[in-house]
Amino acid sequence: MPTLLIRFPGGRYHTTPSGHHVNEGQIEWPPSPWRLLRALLACGYNSLGWEGDLCKPMESQPPPLARSLILKLADVLPSYAIPRAVGAHSRHYMPLATIDKGREKTALVFDTWAQLGDQTVAVTWDVDLTDEESTLLAALTERLGYLGRSESWTEAKLARVEDACPLPNCLPTDALSNPGIGWEQVPVMAAQRSSEFDRWRAEVTARLLEPLQPPAGKKPTKALLTKQARATLPYPADLIACLQADTNWLRSHGWSQPPGSQRVFYWRLSDMLESGAPGPRQSAREAPSVEAMLLSLATDSGNDHALPAVTRVLPQAELLHRALGGRIKRIAGYSPVISGCDAEGRPLRGAHRHAHILPLDLDGDQHLEHILIWAPMGLDWIAQSAIRGVRNTDMKGGVGRLKIALAAAGNLADLRGLTGEYGERMEHVIGPAGGATQWVSLTPFVAPRFTKRSGRNSLEEQIRSELLSRGIKQQVEIERMDPWSRGRPVIRMLSDDEQGSGIEPEVASPRWAFFRHFVRTRRNGPAPPVDCGFALSLRFAVPVRGPLCIGYGSHFGLGLFQAET
Repeated sequence: MPTLLIRFPGGRYHTTPSGHHVNEGQIEWPPSPWRLLRALLACGYNSLGWEGDLCKPMESQPPPLARSLILKLADVLPSYAIPRAVGAHSRHYMPLATIDKGREKTALVFDTWAQLGDQTVAVTWDVDLTDEESTLLAALTERLGYLGRSESWTEAKLARVEDACPLPNCLPTDALSNPGIGWEQVPVMAAQRSSEFDRWRAEVTARLLEPLQPPAGKKPTKALLTKQARATLPYPADLIACLQADTNWLRSHGWSQPPGSQRVFYWRLSDMLESGAPGPRQSAREAPSVEAMLLSLATDSGNDHALPAVTRVLPQAELLHRALGGRIKRIAGYSPVISGCDAEGRPLRGAHRHAHILPLDLDGDQHLEHILIWAPMGLDWIAQSAIRGVRNTDMKGGVGRLKIALAAAGNLADLRGLTGEYGERMEHVIGPAGGATQWVSLTPFVAPRFTKRSGRNSLEEQIRSELLSRGIKQQVEIERMDPWSRGRPVIRMLSDDEQGSGIEPEVASPRWAFFRHFVRTRRNGPAPPVDCGFALSLRFAVPVRGPLCIGYGSHFGLGLFQAET
C-alpha cells in the first residue's frame, strides 16, 4: 500500500473546496483525492517531460505506465492521517481600476488557509502497485512543489518501510461505520472508478446519438457527423481526460462539477480543523498518562461545614462521574478509563483498572472536601482533559453547587509526598509505598451478591473473590466489626432499619456508629442485592498496596479501606 508523506514548509495549506467561492472562507481538509491525482498528473507533464499540448490538455495522454498508476489510485478512496489544524485568513482589498466619487473602487477578497506548523499529512491507498509504478509514484511525489494554491509549498515523498507513518484518523464512510460523538462528516471530491465512468459515458452518449443516426442503409453525412461530434464533445473520452480538464473548458460546456468526479464523505475528528486559536486540549493531548488526580471541593461561601457529609460518598461520586461523561462526549465520544466500557458499551474485562472516584475527608471534620480519581490503567489525555474541564458539581440536599479545582496530579508516590495533615491522611487512604498488612473499613463494604451462611456466596468468600479480581491472591484474615458490642467484635450487619441494641451510646465506637447512615444505593445504577453495610478489618501475611476498595459501589467510594500502621 503506497503512502505519501506531505509536509508544508510554510506551515500553511491554501485550498478552497471544489464548488465553493474563495470568499466563503471554506478550507478543504483533508486534501481531496481528486486534487492529489490532478497534482500528480501535472508533475508528470511539467517535470518528467511527458508529451502534451498545454493548450489542449484533454487531448494529451500520459505514458502507459503513468496511465496505469493513476487509474489504480483513482479506483480506491485513500485514508488519511491528518494533524490538527487551525483555520486562518487574511483580507485583501483588490483594486478594480474604476474611479468612483474620486476614489478607486476595491473588492474585498478573503484568503483562507489551514495553519499546520511543521506537521505531516499521510495519504494511503489500499492498492498493490508494481515496482515500476512505485518508482514512478516516488518520482512524481518528490517533484510536488505545491498543493492547492501556489502558496502551499510542499515537501513530499513516498514512504519507505523504515519510515514511521501515523495511524489513519480520517477515513471514508464506507470504511468506517458511525464512530459516534466527537466525529463529523466532511464532503470531499474524488474520482469515479474508471469502469463506472466508462459505463456512464457510454449510456449518455448512446442516448444523445440515438436521434442523430442516419436512415437505415445510408452513410452519415458530413453535417450529421459534425452534429454527433458536437453532441459528445462535453463528455471526455476517459477518466484521464476528465482529470486533465481545465476550468475554462468546464465552464464553456456548463459543468458545475467535473465529469468523472464524485462527492464522497469522510469521517474525521471534530477538532481536526478549528476556526479559532487552539484550545487547552492541545496541551492535554500531549500530556503523559497519570495514575491519579486529586480535586478539591468548596462552596461559594467558603464554609467547610456546608460541604457534603462523609455519608454521601456514593451520590457525590456518581454526580461527578455523570459530569465527566458529558465532557468526554464532547471531547472524544467515549473513554474506557472513565466509563469502564469499550467503544461498543461492553464492560471491560479483567481487573478493575478503570477510574475509581473516591470522595475523601482529609481534614477529619466529617465533611467531604476532596475527591481522588485513581485509575490503575492510567488517566490518558481524554480523561485528564475532561477532569480539568469540570468546574462545578451538584450537591443533593446541600447548599447548591460545589466548585471544583485541581489540587494535584501524578502517581501515588506524588500524593504520598503531600505535607501536613492532608498528607498524613492521604497516606492512610492510599497506603504506604511498601504496602500494609492490615486494612480497616473507611466506608461500608456492601456485598455484590446475596450473602449466604456458607459457600461461595458467604460474606468471607465474596470478600476473597473481590480481592482476587483486583489481583490480590494471598490468604486474608477477615474480622467483622460491630460498634454495639462491649466485647470482641461479632458478626453483625448495619442497616437503616436498625433501632439500636440497648447498649449505652457512650460505649459504642463513634468510628463505626455512623456506618448505617451511609447512602448505599446508586441513583443511576443497579441497586445492591441487600442494602447492608459491613465494617471490616482485613489482615494479610504480605503487605498489600493501596488504594484498596472492593464490593458494590467500589468505583464510587464504597468499600474503601485505610491502612493501619
